[in-house]
Amino acid sequence: MLAPLAAVLLFLAAIVASFGYLRLEEIDREQEAVKRDVEYTQQRLRLRLLERQEQLMRLARDIANRDIDAEDFQSRAEALLNQYPDLERLSWLDERRRIKASYASASLQPSLRQLLGETIKLSDIQDIYSLARELQQPVYSQRPASTRSAAFLQLHIPMMDRTRFVGVVLAEYSVDGLYRYGVPAEVSARYAVSLLDDKGARLAGTSVPPRNPATRLFPWADPINEYEVPVSPVGNGLILRAQAYRTSLGVIGSGLFWLVGVLSFMTAWMLIANWRHNRRRQQAQQALVAETNFRRAMENSMLTGMRAMDMHGRITYVNAAFCQMTGWSEAELVGATAPFPYWPDGDHAQLRQMLNEELGGKTTPGGLQMRVKRPDNSLLEARLYVSPLIDSRGIQTGWMTAMTDITEPNRIREQLSSSFERFTTVLEALDASISVAPLGSGEILFANKLYRLWFGGLTSGHLNLVAQAGVPAIGPSDDARDQVDSFAGLPTSALSDAEPESAEVYLNELGLWLEVRTRYLNWVDGRLAQMVIATDITARRRAEQQAAAQADRAQTASRLITMGEMASSVAHELNQPLTAINNYCNGMVSRIQSKQINEQDLLGALEKTAHQAQRAGQIIQRIRSFVKRSEPNRTWTRPDDMIAEAVELVDIELRRRNVRLSHQVSDSLPLLLVDPILIEQVLINLLKNAAESIDAAQRPTAARRVELRVAQNRVGDSGGVEFSVQDSGNGLKPEAIERLYEAFYSTKTDGMGIGLNLCRSIVESHQGRMRAENIYNGAEASGCVFSFWLPVEEAATIGAGQAATPHKTPG
Repeated sequence: MLAPLAAVLLFLAAIVASFGYLRLEEIDREQEAVKRDVEYTQQRLRLRLLERQEQLMRLARDIANRDIDAEDFQSRAEALLNQYPDLERLSWLDERRRIKASYASASLQPSLRQLLGETIKLSDIQDIYSLARELQQPVYSQRPASTRSAAFLQLHIPMMDRTRFVGVVLAEYSVDGLYRYGVPAEVSARYAVSLLDDKGARLAGTSVPPRNPATRLFPWADPINEYEVPVSPVGNGLILRAQAYRTSLGVIGSGLFWLVGVLSFMTAWMLIANWRHNRRRQQAQQALVAETNFRRAMENSMLTGMRAMDMHGRITYVNAAFCQMTGWSEAELVGATAPFPYWPDGDHAQLRQMLNEELGGKTTPGGLQMRVKRPDNSLLEARLYVSPLIDSRGIQTGWMTAMTDITEPNRIREQLSSSFERFTTVLEALDASISVAPLGSGEILFANKLYRLWFGGLTSGHLNLVAQAGVPAIGPSDDARDQVDSFAGLPTSALSDAEPESAEVYLNELGLWLEVRTRYLNWVDGRLAQMVIATDITARRRAEQQAAAQADRAQTASRLITMGEMASSVAHELNQPLTAINNYCNGMVSRIQSKQINEQDLLGALEKTAHQAQRAGQIIQRIRSFVKRSEPNRTWTRPDDMIAEAVELVDIELRRRNVRLSHQVSDSLPLLLVDPILIEQVLINLLKNAAESIDAAQRPTAARRVELRVAQNRVGDSGGVEFSVQDSGNGLKPEAIERLYEAFYSTKTDGMGIGLNLCRSIVESHQGRMRAENIYNGAEASGCVFSFWLPVEEAATIGAGQAATPHKTPG
């Protein structure tokens, strides 16, 4: 029964409400339009002022740098005022507020120009002048209008000569000029635009006359549509305001039409809508209950403890995590006041002071750290973050506290601190200099004690080590910033994993040999840095030099020992050509005395005598070059030449021991970059040891043989020439193979133990490899093979069949 009446009343109320709603919406749209246009105008004025300010700041810098004088200032000020009509005057004031130069616009009245050009009241600019001097940045001020002049906007730009204040450049803008040239024409056509000071007084522009309130039926529905905003960078000293001339009501008619239709439809469906509304309300209530349960479950599942207090410091709420951290139940905490149960007994005074500061609003953004006592008197470290508790009406009803357990992080932090101290102690105690410096900077990020002892705290030592080590490093003032090193373009993660580079350098200022190792790493602040580790190797270099000298003397001694052992055989070999020479000479003397020789027979006998003398000289020359001590001299040498020289020298020893030598040399062997004397020494030593092994085994004549094989072979990815010497002796015992190359170890009763050691050193000095293995006939050793491999250099592209200078033994 009440439904029709309620529908009519609702219809009338809806008409009135809809009218007001549409009107307010229209006012909002107009207000939004005014706001948008005012902000656009404000941006135009701001850009205009900033453009002038930038040019004036350049002028001030030139004055501070003494690039212009008063006359130049006059000319530049005249150019600026001619270019910008809103600028009325430019003045140069020194540090004592004295006018050194000034120029006024020609558009001013003569009396006003004289007033501006000759007089500036210090009381008007003293405060702003001091403010610009203190802030050291441009400051705007408002010069109010007077009976003799219009309002002006002043800009004080301080001039600094490095850190010394030398005065200001004072620029005066015409507020009316700013309005005429800064406000867009399309904006001034739609609105009454005016510029106001901080007290609301109009300085320039127009305004809409106030309306009579008596003529407005609903003042709330027809307000004055205006908007104002401060002009940046001036601030509140200059305000831009715009007022709309009129508003439109055209949208209301169409709105009422559609509103009547909608309300008619609503009247017919009133009961259905009411039923649906009740249904939706029930659904909303159920959703609200579910949301509340979900939020409560979420609060109980949080690992962060939550605590709420009222304005008097009484606990009003705690979540499950807070109870779990402290060990106290919700019933024991809710309603409690200070001192709270979880406060340690010895911290009451400190915690009460913290609570008073918290209730007073003095919260720390980084949180507060405190100790928390559990019911079993155990303690934990916690950090509390406090924030105001604001209700839905925006009123503060208390304080909300979030608590996290930081016991474990504090323990880890202490361990890291102790670890850092131990790490630093170890680095300081190292006998190597360690320094870290960032690329492109002149600072030292880290330097240990030895670095400071050698180089002090300067970066020059680090850069000097890097430069001598041959690693590219870019200092703060290097001209080589455009140089590209081998790591250019790699990400810093790849640089930190790069292999370290090592070099040995000599520092004259320290008189030390240093082994310098460098590598790139990512410093803790993300910068790419270079670490240099320098170790003193002076003693090692001296030992290496002494060892090299000892090795050289040992090699010479080995050759002398070898030739000493072969002395009798050499004497026997020399006896044959000398005996032949003697016989030839005696025969020629006898036949000459008996006059039984002709010229042809005499010439043949002399040629045979010369051949035998040449043969004896060659033997002596070869022995001299072998035992002569000289520095290693690597030359491109044919393997055939070295084999021929070694075989000819050792052939005497082999024949003395009744040992037969057979050698197999491959064709087209490449040239080798070696010291031929040293390689011949290795071959002679191996062949001589093979003959001695056969002699010691007492093999029969048919089995007394030594085989020399030379062939091109590969070891891994490298090509080379392999020399192998195989004998038919008793072989080597297993324990002898393990100690074969030890110094002064020998399997012979009269051996010195330096021959094979020297052979291995010679082969390895040529980047070669040497090995020994037994040859077995069943379970019994029937001989031994010594072999060594020499690499073929890449430069040795000349084949054995091409022309090359063979090695000749020096005389």
